[in-house]
Parts: sequence; C-alpha cells; structure tokens
Amino acid sequence: MSALICGSFAYDNIMVFQDHFRNHILPDKIHILNVSFLVPRLRREFGGCAGNIAYNLKLLGDEPIPMGTVGIDFASYSEWMDRCGINRAHVRVVPGTLTAQAFITTDLDDNQITAFHPGAMEHSADNRVADASGVSIGIIAPDGRQGMIDHAAQFSAAGIPFIFDPGQGMPMFNGDDLKAFIAQATWVTVNDYESQLMQERTGWSLEEISSHVEALIVTRGGEGSHIYTRGGRIEIPAAKPAAVTDPTGCGDAYRAGLLYGLTRKLDWEVTGRIASLMGSIKIAQAGTQNHRFTRAEFAQHYETAFGTALKW
Repeated sequence: MSALICGSFAYDNIMVFQDHFRNHILPDKIHILNVSFLVPRLRREFGGCAGNIAYNLKLLGDEPIPMGTVGIDFASYSEWMDRCGINRAHVRVVPGTLTAQAFITTDLDDNQITAFHPGAMEHSADNRVADASGVSIGIIAPDGRQGMIDHAAQFSAAGIPFIFDPGQGMPMFNGDDLKAFIAQATWVTVNDYESQLMQERTGWSLEEISSHVEALIVTRGGEGSHIYTRGGRIEIPAAKPAAVTDPTGCGDAYRAGLLYGLTRKLDWEVTGRIASLMGSIKIAQAGTQNHRFTRAEFAQHYETAFGTALKW
C-alpha cells in the first residue's frame, strides 16, 4: 500500500544579487518602482510540494504516488523522476500551460523578492483520488485551490486517512474552508506561523483543532515540533543539522517522515523524530531534492541525533 501525495510540481529559479536591495530601492520613489538587478548566479531546481515529499519518501524506502498537474516544459523533471525511480503515472501534463515556477531573487541580507506563476497547477482538480489504486494514506499539500478542496473530499468519501497540510496555500482559504478541511482530515500539519493563522481564521485554539483530528503537528524550526493528540502534547526535539545551508523544502522533508511513520503505525515519538531528522538532513543541502542517504546512514544519523537505535 502506498501514500498518495496530492500537491504541486514546480521549477524553482533561484538567483543571488551580489548587493543589498536597500541600496537600489529609494523609499520615497516606491510608488514608481522600476529597478533591475544583475544576478550572475542562477540555479534551477526541481521543486513543488508533491515532488519534494515524494523524493524524500523514496529516500526512506517507500514507493510514493505523487499526483499533480504540470506543463509542456516538464520533460527534464520527468527524466529526473525516472532516474529517482518515482512513480509519475498520475502526473498529468496540461496542454498549452507551463509547469508552476517560482522566480526567487535573494540579496546579501537574505532578503527575497519572489514571483510565482501557478501555470498548470491551476488545473489540479482535473486529477481524482480514485484514479490511483493501492492507496492506504494520503496528503493534501499546497496546490490549486479547487484541487485541494476536491481531493480532500475525495479522500474522505473513499475512507482514506490523510494529512491536511495547507502550507503556503493558507491565504486561499477562509475560516469556514479550513474548518471543512480539518473536519475531513485525519491529521493536520502546519508550521508555527501557519498555526497562528489557522487559529485566527477558525477561531479555534490548537487544542480545539487537535480535538477534531487524531493529531495536530506544529513544526517550530530549530526548536523542534509539537504533536497535539487527545492525550496531550508530545515534544519532539530538533535534530542538529550538519550545516544550515538552505531551509527551502525542509517542511516537505518533514512531512515525508510523518507519512513514513504513519504508514508503519510507529508511535508519535519515533514518527516525529524521523520527520525531524529528515528536515535536518535536507537543510544542510542547497535545493530541495539534492540530499542523499542510504537507510543504514539514516539509522546512524538517528542514533547520533537522539541517542537511541531506530527500529524501522
């Protein structure tokens, strides 16, 4: 049985401006802004939440099923998925569109200017959960708005337990929308900032949100994570990374760890630590799909980080 990962695929175009934005943006002229930045360095990375989660889950030894909509420029990404051995039977190419793309320019202060083109992602509702067979668990990751709504309803109707992960898609939903997702979901996962937004929009406290699901997982960066269950709050420590290089995609790596533990019915203390370590390994590498490890290496990292052996 496999995890069905409903979410986005995207190209991340990452540029570094070798100066400070503040030196080139005049505050009193912001209403007529017209600037150009020379960016000698450019990286194009494979990204998107479904792609990233699937990549990380594959590293852990699972056979994930990502589901998403992409454009006519997806050839290089599809070749990468094939090399990684990731199933792309439910990655649908939408004619006349481009794959979702982020254009990120970072200056020497780590300030960012980002433009995002959703492209084919807006057609995510064209896919249906029922199209995939052998699914034991799912996740609704950031994607097109209607696709997220439809796929949650489809998971619920099929009786397939799933994680609701609104992520950067949170601004698309009001309080009633979020309550509907929570009512259908088995688990909810957000970062600390997203948890504040969710509380404000729903009017529910974290404890109230967790009362509607089996668990609410709140990641807190270098401070670890909290897992709220009906039995109380479980503290998950952060795993110390080898380096802090690039936080992009750490949340997706964490969610792959959650899926791995949930499919194997591991307890929350172990599942949370696997997820935490996944984020730690990812943050040490630039890009979202450039880190590597064997299962033996992961088990060793786990023992080093948490002082106990990992029982797969």
